[in-house]
Amino acid sequence: MGRITARRAVTTISLDDGVRRRTDTLAVEEPLEIRIGGVPLAVTMRTPGHDVELAAGFLLSEGVIARGPDFRAAIHCGGPGTGGVENTYNVLDVTLGPDVEPPSPDLARSFYTTSSCGVCGKASIDAVTTVSTYDVAEDPATVDAEDLVTFPDRLREVQAVFDKTGGLHAAALFDTATGELLVAREDVGRHNAVDKVLGWAVLNDRLPLRGVLLQVSGRASFELVQKATMAGVPMLAAVSAPSSLAVELAESSGMTLVGFLRGRSMNVYARADRIRRLA
Repeated sequence: MGRITARRAVTTISLDDGVRRRTDTLAVEEPLEIRIGGVPLAVTMRTPGHDVELAAGFLLSEGVIARGPDFRAAIHCGGPGTGGVENTYNVLDVTLGPDVEPPSPDLARSFYTTSSCGVCGKASIDAVTTVSTYDVAEDPATVDAEDLVTFPDRLREVQAVFDKTGGLHAAALFDTATGELLVAREDVGRHNAVDKVLGWAVLNDRLPLRGVLLQVSGRASFELVQKATMAGVPMLAAVSAPSSLAVELAESSGMTLVGFLRGRSMNVYARADRIRRLA
């Protein structure tokens, strides 16, 4: 498996303490090529680790798969120019379920995404919106506000790589009934962190994700709301701001969207009725 962190020399300059040389720990960013049946489909920049979950979550977000059995298997293979001998762990070949249609090349993106953008490779505006198999509006789940305000800190507590690098986003799923943290993942890209979490659900055959809340460490963008809807997640909370398009999609899909979840306060932009004990 590829490295998650790397050590590099850095010059630290302080107006109070002067100049010194030291070694710093950085989050690794490397490309992952996702193939289906040996055919290249997508390249995304990511932090190595949980690559199978990342691929499963990506394919779910793109509407290629909708259920656990749709994702049959995945294996790392040699990279381009290696003749298949050297395993770079940067190429993942996915086998879909026998009843799953492979994605059409006509509907594919240019399929290169940076670690900061999950939809910037889309060929057209119409291609940005993907229709979900699941109706999040009908999910009756609610969450206690007293529990909800603890989720950002609980996510932060399990960010082991962030502690070393300060350079990773994170996402987690919480059970809204019990407050249990079900899974948490880190990545240099916020959309990748979400894909890894949703991929965990795919691999554990837990779709749709009823009765859960997706907590993210940064802002709530349109792409994150869309990824959540594709997995049937009824609630999304972010420690920073949502975009206007994220709010519009949350409203139209019936998702609860929370922003600026910090300390003991929050802004609820859509479906506030799911949050209990509001003053």
